[in-house]
Amino acid sequence: KPSMMSLNSRPAFGALAIATALGLALSGCATNGDQPDAAASKHVTLVVHDSFPNDAFAEAASAATGYDVEVISAGDGGELTNKLVLTKGAPIADAFFGVDTIFASRLVDNDVVAPYRPAEFPESGVAYAIGDADAFDLTPVDLGATCINIDTAWFAEQGIPEPSSYEDLADPAYRDLTVLLDPTASSTGGSFLVGTVAEFGEDGFADYWQRLVDNGARIEQGWTEAYNGQFTQGGGDGTKPIVLSYSSSPAFTTNDDATETSTRALLDTCSSQVEFAGVLDGAANPEGAQAVIDYLVSPEFQQTIPDAMYMYPVDADVALPDAWATFAPLPKSGTAHDLPADEIDAGREDWLRTLGDQIGL
Repeated sequence: KPSMMSLNSRPAFGALAIATALGLALSGCATNGDQPDAAASKHVTLVVHDSFPNDAFAEAASAATGYDVEVISAGDGGELTNKLVLTKGAPIADAFFGVDTIFASRLVDNDVVAPYRPAEFPESGVAYAIGDADAFDLTPVDLGATCINIDTAWFAEQGIPEPSSYEDLADPAYRDLTVLLDPTASSTGGSFLVGTVAEFGEDGFADYWQRLVDNGARIEQGWTEAYNGQFTQGGGDGTKPIVLSYSSSPAFTTNDDATETSTRALLDTCSSQVEFAGVLDGAANPEGAQAVIDYLVSPEFQQTIPDAMYMYPVDADVALPDAWATFAPLPKSGTAHDLPADEIDAGREDWLRTLGDQIGL
């Protein structure tokens, strides 16, 4: 049976550790030591979602930037967004990372962020505007796709054809086999919600979710509970061979020599997800926050993203691990079930209320 690396384990950075050992520093940070108040000006705090390797990043970023970088967690991407909005004007950190496509516009609309464009933003970086593209309110750091994943061996053993589409998940042939994520609690679940709105429209998405629930779909609060707890390839006692996860997940369910994987992402069920970073308005150390943002898009950090974050680096020039080309392709351009950021922002709360009324979330 292929071994499973828990996506929640967030292994220590490989290339990032090398960067730390070499003492790499960001260009443009050399003058930081000239700041007057050493204790205050050298300390910078980054607040992140709860699937981030805090200690490893803090060590590497401190070495690279010359600042004393502290990393604190604030829950899932949705929780992180709420905390940043609620603490507007008196931010809990200097910079943030991990608010994604689903919630990013809330930060801009509520004037939570101070616009900043990294000096060395990669020319091959993803073009994804939230707010004022010219002002660069938010900085894209990584990208991926949320997709339904399946346990291919389970379906082969049971002699049941593999599902491939949204509609298949509501087919009685797949009753009681699926675990999803609550879009009111999980940004991954929120991404799947956007995909269903894009596919079925504002008048049809809630009925589709009702069909999923009627077909025995289980809805968990978070990714860890769904994948590690309910999925048959999650490393535990899960009984569900269909789970909402990422297009990159099959690259982490390979055998020892990475020639086979035990899972597959259904690329016809994907929605794009971009994770952003930014400087918080009112930051105690805005210069330090900018240095951390610079580091997040630097080659030193970008090359660690596949192994450390299970996402694709925003810098398309960064080489991906060999297994990703075979087992973790992104959906082809134009095939993901996406909506414009302003449409997500305008409809998100109504979609969540509608869905809650429909299926009782």
